[in-house]
Amino acid sequence: MTNSPETTMTIEDRIEEAREAAHQAGEQFGKNSPEFAVAMEILEELHQESGHQRSAQPKNSLERFCSDNPESPECLLYDT
Repeated sequence: MTNSPETTMTIEDRIEEAREAAHQAGEQFGKNSPEFAVAMEILEELHQESGHQRSAQPKNSLERFCSDNPESPECLLYDT
């Protein structure tokens, strides 16, 4: 089974592609056009997905420990 170019693109590659498409749509159809609005919506959704992927990174060992043991001294936060 081979990977198509679309499946091997990173989210950053897709954002760059969408940015270029939005720029082209703005120049070709104008910044008040429906085509430009759609291109900008796609770009915004890709940016949001990128943020979700970053926040979905696996927890490190301390984060896992504190999830299981929130009252442990290592996990307590103190106001100063």
